[in-house]
Parts: sequence; C-alpha cells; structure tokens
Amino acid sequence: MKKRAVILFSGGLDSTTCLALAKKNNYELFALTINYGQRHNFELKASKIIANLYKVKKHSILNINLAKFGGSALTDDIEIPKNRSENEMSNIPVTYVPARNTVFLSLALAWAESLKAYNIFIGVNSLDYSGYPDCRPEFIKSFEKTANLATKIGVEGEKISIHTPLINLTKGEIIQLGLSLGVNYGLTSTCYDPKTNGNPCGSCDACILRINGFNSASEKDPLDYSN
Repeated sequence: MKKRAVILFSGGLDSTTCLALAKKNNYELFALTINYGQRHNFELKASKIIANLYKVKKHSILNINLAKFGGSALTDDIEIPKNRSENEMSNIPVTYVPARNTVFLSLALAWAESLKAYNIFIGVNSLDYSGYPDCRPEFIKSFEKTANLATKIGVEGEKISIHTPLINLTKGEIIQLGLSLGVNYGLTSTCYDPKTNGNPCGSCDACILRINGFNSASEKDPLDYSN
C-alpha cells in the first residue's frame, strides 16, 4: 500500500517540482491548493491542470481570504516591487503574506491527520526565497515538532514528517531536478503580477528569481515574457 502525502501545491515552479518528486517516490498524492485572496490567481488554474496531469488522488482547493487582513502586496492595494536585484531581495519584502506558511501548514496538517497521511510536502527554499522568514529550516523544524505535539496521531506514536526537498537548492538546481523528473514548466505560474492573459510580467521578484534560475541551469524558460 502506498504511503499517503499531502502536498501544498500552488501550481508554481517549486510546488510542481515537489509534486513530481513525491510521485517519483511512490506516494499517493493529495494536493492542497489555497486560494487565499492573492492577486496572482492564475496559479489556481495552473494547479488544476497540473494536478490532473499527475493524476493526484484528490485535489482540494480551499478558500481562505487572507486579503481581509491585508498587510501584503499579494493581497492588498500595495505596489508590487519590480526590477530589484537579488541583493535587495535579502530583506523581507512587501510581498510577504503575514504567517502564510504557518496557516498553510496548519491546514495541510488537518487534512493529513484526517487522511492518516504522515507526510506533508512543501516547496520552501532557504536560498532563493526573497527573505521570507517562514521558508527557513528552523521554522519547518519547529512546525514539525508542534505538529507531533498537537495531533492525535502524533501523541499516539505516529510521526508526522514535513518534507522540504528543495530547501537547500538554488533555483537553478530546482529547475534541473524538475526537468530530470519530466516537469513541464510551461504549465506552471510563478509571477506575482501577471498580465491580463496570465503571462508573467518578467520584473517582479518571483519572475527575476525564475529567470535567473533558468539562466543558471542553462535552460530555456518556456513561459512567454513578451508584451
């Protein structure tokens, strides 16, 4: 019997790579996509297409409107930074959504416990991560400890594991890994501020990290960045 895994799945480059890796490792896949009121919601469409392609056991899309809280350029009327250097990205940017990964992992944990799935995958990265504090290894380690203290399956002796297979990889290394797994990155959506047709802007932090990643991997990004 396959082990079950819940994959936090946005439809972006990193989470799609995680999904492909979990599939290769023979997990039964349960993909969780969060519609949190983000402005860049083209990724929701991408998540449906990719989840269907990978034949996940179940793809759940949860609606939790973090835009009601605001405080982030991704959910509020705050300008998205453009054309920043990677050095400038070392500070926590306005695209940080307050406590987002804590909220997301809590929801994934709730679903995982109901499924008796002891594995949760999240595509956080501590190298090319735009300064987000909830992408760091110490946060993940702390949350995993909390997960095992706060759940019935945890206190009854089953260990819940939070898998972060991309956490120590550069964006270029993530892309190379995904391509080795057959990932079609042309289906993914990464941009924080996409055009009306869904094409990436090419100048937000997410686009810059993605473009630089493909360049460092000596690969061509299949997305269309033209006007």
